[in-house]
Amino acid sequence: KLGVVKGSKIMVVGSTLNDVLEVAKKPSAQQLKEEEKKEAQKDSWSQNKVHKKILEKGVPDDVMPGIKNCTESLPPFPLSGMVNKSGGKVRLTFKMELDQVWVGTKERTQKIPLNSIKSVTSEPIEGHEEYHILALQLGPTEASRYFLYWTPAQYIDAIKEAILGKWQLF
Repeated sequence: KLGVVKGSKIMVVGSTLNDVLEVAKKPSAQQLKEEEKKEAQKDSWSQNKVHKKILEKGVPDDVMPGIKNCTESLPPFPLSGMVNKSGGKVRLTFKMELDQVWVGTKERTQKIPLNSIKSVTSEPIEGHEEYHILALQLGPTEASRYFLYWTPAQYIDAIKEAILGKWQLF
């Protein structure tokens, strides 16, 4: 029962037939590709002003060599030579026995439980595809991402697997 009685006013909101039919249409493959291209251009981390400032300083002297189109397991020693958003040197140490990843800078070492990292994303650095910008999502929003610059490309998959486990969703 709607409870509509004599004298009740009803506001009707609707769409025209053309609007309804427009929504029902599926986009063509061409339109989907164009959307993806726009998305990729718009969201490229290497072009983002915040990241560009750090990338313009160039490849750090002590960064580990990067190998594009290659996947290696994590080395038995810490990954070093990477840079954080403030340009400070960063070292990643995986303490699997403690279920932690240690993000070490000159000032301090942040011990992060693996289960507190919500996602791990990366993007190749334009012009230096052998290195990636790696983002560890430590909180619920995109603002809580910890960015690591100049991460060697061959370790990206191993880092994701170590942090998220073998069966992460891509």
